[in-house]
Amino acid sequence: MLERRHLETLSAIRQHGSLVEAAEHLHVTQSALSHQLKELEGRLGLQLLHRRTRPLRFTNPGLKVLELADQVLPQMQALERELRRMAAGESGRMHVAIECHSCFQWLMPALDRFRGLWPGVTLDLSAAFSFAPLPALVRGDLDLVITSDPDTTEAVQWAPLFRYELVLAVANDHPLARRRNVAPEDLAGVTLITYPVERDRLDVFTAFLDPAGVTPSAVRTAELTPMMIQLAASGRGVVALPNWALTEYLEPGLVTAVSLGEAGVWRTLYAGVRSEDADSPYLQDFIGLAREHCFRSLAGIRAPE
Repeated sequence: MLERRHLETLSAIRQHGSLVEAAEHLHVTQSALSHQLKELEGRLGLQLLHRRTRPLRFTNPGLKVLELADQVLPQMQALERELRRMAAGESGRMHVAIECHSCFQWLMPALDRFRGLWPGVTLDLSAAFSFAPLPALVRGDLDLVITSDPDTTEAVQWAPLFRYELVLAVANDHPLARRRNVAPEDLAGVTLITYPVERDRLDVFTAFLDPAGVTPSAVRTAELTPMMIQLAASGRGVVALPNWALTEYLEPGLVTAVSLGEAGVWRTLYAGVRSEDADSPYLQDFIGLAREHCFRSLAGIRAPE
């Protein structure tokens, strides 16, 4: 009576809090998801959700089914990984390059978990701050690239990981801290603190300042996120970072976060692999593990559109 898809549906609803976002996560339409849920409730003769609450709240029978999902789904996933390892062999290579400094926060735990599941795969990690990673991926020097600026080349296939908002971190007493959002012109007279990479690889320029033709009065670089936050907190500049990367600094009140523009600047983080390797079991498994870990541990992210 109960099928795997039912368990995955209820888990996705719990994770995302709404049918719309759960449907996006499962890559189905909302109507198809609603139909599946009603069909299951009809089979069981029980209501599994209180649909009028926001976020959606599970009934007691729904919670019971979720308990089963928490037990069964990890076991099924573990078996599938084991079968894929048997089919793919125990050896392989995954050389990863990352274009996002702050992504190390979630990438390292994901790699640690991957290493335990694929002990025969050789891992290597590079910070793609001083070289262009996409040509290296196409050449075969790399096996996977994580970036928010995917190329359209047919040689690479891109898997979206999650969407995030790029926000501005300012000192608590900074004039911009009293604003809900800022326009590009508001940054014309400030010092912008960035990572030490080219301007055309920074989202704050490509997605916010450059389209408006605005240039900050000065740019200062720092290699480490905590150093950037300390500079911003002391009033020495402002810094644009992903919303989830600021969580640990916002909770103790070190800085204030302000949206970039009325609608906010939302970006998508992608994992790219060579097209001929797109079906590699361990590469696909890592992408799934990374996405799963991010949605479990990062605040403020959304499912890719």
